[in-house]
This record gives sequence, C-alpha cells and structure tokens, in this order.
Amino acid sequence: MSPALIVRFHPLGPWRIGPDSGARDGVEMVFHSDALFSAVTHAMLSLGVLEEWLAATAGAEGEPAVRLSSLFPAMGETLFVPPPRSLWPPPASPRVRWRNARFVPLAVVRDLVSDRLPKDSRWFVDGFSGCLLPGSDQSVSGPFRPALRSNAAVDRVSSDAVEVHRTACLEFTKGGGFWGLVSFGSEEAKERWSGPLEAAFRLLADTGLGGERSAGWGRSAQPEFEYGQLPDLIVPPPAPVAEPVAAPAEEGEAAPAPPKPPVENGWWLLSLFSPAATEPIDWNRGAYSLVVRGGRVDSPLSSGALKRSLRMVEEGGVLASPEPPRGAAPNVAPDGFPHPVYRFGYAVAIPVPLRGAA
Repeated sequence: MSPALIVRFHPLGPWRIGPDSGARDGVEMVFHSDALFSAVTHAMLSLGVLEEWLAATAGAEGEPAVRLSSLFPAMGETLFVPPPRSLWPPPASPRVRWRNARFVPLAVVRDLVSDRLPKDSRWFVDGFSGCLLPGSDQSVSGPFRPALRSNAAVDRVSSDAVEVHRTACLEFTKGGGFWGLVSFGSEEAKERWSGPLEAAFRLLADTGLGGERSAGWGRSAQPEFEYGQLPDLIVPPPAPVAEPVAAPAEEGEAAPAPPKPPVENGWWLLSLFSPAATEPIDWNRGAYSLVVRGGRVDSPLSSGALKRSLRMVEEGGVLASPEPPRGAAPNVAPDGFPHPVYRFGYAVAIPVPLRGAA
C-alpha cells in the first residue's frame, strides 16, 4: 500500500493534445505522463521549488518521491482508463465491438480482475471518444469529441495577406473532463509534496495544459483532489474466496479435481514507462505495445530544439515481472544543451491478473 492522490480537471473550453506526428489536424485523447511531468515541472519553477522537485523525482538516485500517471477521460463521477491488455477484450460479441473501446470505466476493470465479464446488452462504444459507455442509447455522448477550429493569420504589414488554418482540439460535453493519479513513494513524500502538487495543478488549471494556451485553450475550473491508498484507490483487490474442501472419493468414484493454481499477477501501466537497465521484466510475456516519444524543448534558457526520441511502453500494457516495475527518467536533451531535459518514465503500475498474456 502506498499513499496516492486522484486529481480531476473540469475543462472550461477546448484542449489541444498534439499527436506524436505533430499534425495540426490531429489530436490525442490522452495527456501522457511525460508531458504532465513537464507541465508540473514548469509550475514548480514558478512556485520556487524546481531544484528540490527535480532532485526528489527525475534526479532521484533511489525511489522517486512522486510518480505521475497520464491524464485519462472522465465523465461526472466515472473515471475511464485504458483496459489491461492481459484482460481485454472479452470474447467477441455480435452487439459490441469490444476491441474498439480505447477506454473503459474503472468499474469494468474491477469486474475483469474478479473474473466477471461485461454483458454486451449493458454497454456500447462511443465512436468519438473511444469510451465504453453504459446503456444502449447510442445518442448519448462521451466525455469529449475531436473537432477542427479555424483561425486566420493576418499579415501585420499588409492586411490583404491572410492565411487560414485549422487546428484540431477536444471539445467537452457537460460533465466531461480528465483525471490523473499521483503516487507517493512514502508518507513522508506525501507530507512534503501534496501541498506543492495541489498548488501546481491549480496553477496549470489557470494557465492551461497542452497546445494553443495563448488562445485560452487547455484551461480548467479548479481541480478536485481525492486522497487514498494504492491499489485500493484504483482497483481494490477481490475478497479472498475459500476453496471448498473436496470429500475423499469413495470406491469406484473419480478422484476429485486438483485445486486451481494461484493466478499470477502482472503490472498494469497507467503511465508511460521507460525501463531501468536492471529491471527483471520478462519481455517475452505480458501484453504491451511501444510508442516513440519526441517533441521540442520548452526551457527558459532555450526553446524549440528537438529532444532525442525515446521508445516507451504505452499505458494499458501489462508487464510480467516478479516485482513492481520502477522505470527511469533518461536525459533526452539535444547535444550541447545547457541543462538536462528529463523524459519521465517512472511507472505507475497496478497489480492485475496476467491471464491471457502471451
């Protein structure tokens, strides 16, 4: 068990989360954990605790004081997550294309962990957001939908020169938003960093997250905070069920079936993950996919240079490991840059059954 914090954002307008391709007419539906760490780090600079924050997180020699998940969709009280790949999708159904669901409610994951499959008569997949929604009324909207907004760039010298361009964004429905998870390394880390983190998230709600912040995008009402313990805050472990004791077989009867072997656990990622060199992960098992992360440096000293690309394990992956994955925060600064630029790849991981993984 470790202390943790859920933060909820309630957008006040469109958000732009740029895709890996950088295309202006594309938009991502997850605010990845490395980008969230970068945003929080900029906020810590404004709060005057940047050096201590980096020493406790990306620059930590041992366990980091704080780990950040990615931001995922939320709608009202429902929190959506990328389902564990070792448990998803359920068996094929003629009514619901389970594979099309990029995000499912936490309640569905809790059922999957307990070996309860969702009933296809109770769910449908929202085509705009990729969220699995309850009910059968497909006119009900998910938490957001992608949209294109047009803008015009006007030449300051000659007003006759006008260039129209369109930018993709997420437009939110009533009650739609984002949520994320903070995992603290200890109670002492929680006492030290819960206050600055709440202040940083409030600052980011005012100044915005993602692209086009100068146009007012990415802003949020005051975030909400909920404290608890992991993994119970996300997926409480199922109650233990006592195995019935089989009576000895009488003469002429078949011997009772042997008890079922214990279910092996894997580690379900709620963040991007960059493995440390000595992690005992069995990469031939598990269920995961990789993504290449790049981008440009945003620094008070110098901005615009390309970061070195890094391959990372995507959210929703399930890793086979005898212990929780740790992760790393490699320096991806371009050659000759005046200070390190960290790609935060520490894992926020929840134990789930490994069944179904290759």
